[in-house]
Amino acid sequence: MDVDISNQVSRLLGSDVFASVHVSGGDVAEAFRVELTDARRVFVKSHRSPPLHFFDTEAIGLQWLRSAAVDAGLLGVPEVLAASDDLLALEWIDQAQHRPDVATEAAFGRGLASIHRRSWPSFGREDRRTTGSRALPNEPCATWPEFFATQRLLPLARLASDQAALSSASIERLEGVAASLDQLVGSDELAVLLHGDLWAGNRVTDAAGRNWLIDPAAHGGHREFDLSMMRLFGGFGETCFEAYGAEFPLADGWMQRCAVHQLAPLVVHAIKFGGGYASAVERALDAAERLC
Repeated sequence: MDVDISNQVSRLLGSDVFASVHVSGGDVAEAFRVELTDARRVFVKSHRSPPLHFFDTEAIGLQWLRSAAVDAGLLGVPEVLAASDDLLALEWIDQAQHRPDVATEAAFGRGLASIHRRSWPSFGREDRRTTGSRALPNEPCATWPEFFATQRLLPLARLASDQAALSSASIERLEGVAASLDQLVGSDELAVLLHGDLWAGNRVTDAAGRNWLIDPAAHGGHREFDLSMMRLFGGFGETCFEAYGAEFPLADGWMQRCAVHQLAPLVVHAIKFGGGYASAVERALDAAERLC
């Protein structure tokens, strides 16, 4: 760990750093398990050149989710110990070395449903903070189609065009889907608190089998978005979705609408990683257009 970061951790947490070990922490930040002289172990993320509000925006999202999760009592969210321009320090989680069992999967589904029952002031964020590695906007919107079009699909179409991540034909189709969202994902459901980046790597389980949420891109949104993200890359068992549905039933046809919601993370991946993600975007566009 960099000496300056180590000194910051010591100052913010009121205890000297005894040891640090580099651990997995995503594709943007560096992450460490830090041992303090007061016997605490903490998780620390740092960034050599962080965007404005990079860590405190994540800290706010974690605090929102933690508040909702504590009320539900079914999911853990690590406590924010400190946040600065350069780092984020969190409660350490001893992760399990095995896959979640059926009971853990069911508990996750029920816990997520309970979080999604928390209504939110608008689609977006009242503080207007951007989220994610591509700093996507979160201006408050009155409806999900408005938010998903103006704050996700159209900004991503511009980024993909600027970086030549998608063909011009795919960009045009993406813009067409954005213009048709009222009929594709129209719903009278109110905004709820979303994790916002709920792939399997952002759900961890501890040695006792408890589920934890990490690395959010939290905002107000339509709950189908989180469920669609869970479906995109796998890692969640059917027991999880069944438990969610029993706790908080989804509207008919939500599985068919997954492709529409999955467009946003797929375009992000096409921009970041290229490869086969451009083809994955085209397949999602095919599925979305069939709903028209």
